[in-house]
Amino acid sequence: MAQRPVFVSSDTYPFVDEKIIDFEWHKGLAVTQKKKSIKSLHTAALEQFNDLTLLEISTKSDNPLGVQLSAFNLMVQLKNKKEVPLENIFHAAKVFKNGGPFKDLFFMPSREAKSDIRLKESGELTGFFSNGKTWPLIPKTIFYDWLYLNTIKLTPSLSADIINFNAFTDIEFNPKKSFNCQARSAALYVSLVKMGKLEDCLSSPDSFISLLGKVSREHIEPAQANLFG
Repeated sequence: MAQRPVFVSSDTYPFVDEKIIDFEWHKGLAVTQKKKSIKSLHTAALEQFNDLTLLEISTKSDNPLGVQLSAFNLMVQLKNKKEVPLENIFHAAKVFKNGGPFKDLFFMPSREAKSDIRLKESGELTGFFSNGKTWPLIPKTIFYDWLYLNTIKLTPSLSADIINFNAFTDIEFNPKKSFNCQARSAALYVSLVKMGKLEDCLSSPDSFISLLGKVSREHIEPAQANLFG
């Protein structure tokens, strides 16, 4: 048995409910094993909460939408019009005590960028830097959520389809090892759309942090015209 979260859209702060589900884990690295675990997780979740419309967001999803919504597949356009995966944007923006941001990570294969040795050997993570703005580490998911929500908003086909779901999983996400999760960000996106808060929330980093982070606005500079640097 294993435990994994299901992230459910909510109309109350922090706008995502996290349901921890016990389910049968199918060992092995093969895609077929991962798909079995996804099915087991969803079945267990629906036994407890039958009002969920579930979508797995990962490259292992049976639903093409879930595959497209993976941070490895979501493409972000830079100022120079080149497109790179959101996963790369996130890691390239990291700032450490002894280095970063490492913008060359933009153009590496995503899995290589994620495991680049500099991300492990540059000391303590101190924040994120993107498009001239320094982002804080608290709240923990604020920068990742900002990237993910803006990318979905700027991709009409995905933004139209994602709202047909109210609960999301990512079989690769282990809350004991990390805290940023594309499934959580997806649930947040749906919540803000349904509450009519998305446009105001994404109007600037200040607005985003004010609503979702409840931290001082002094932690981040005013928004600039282009989202990504």
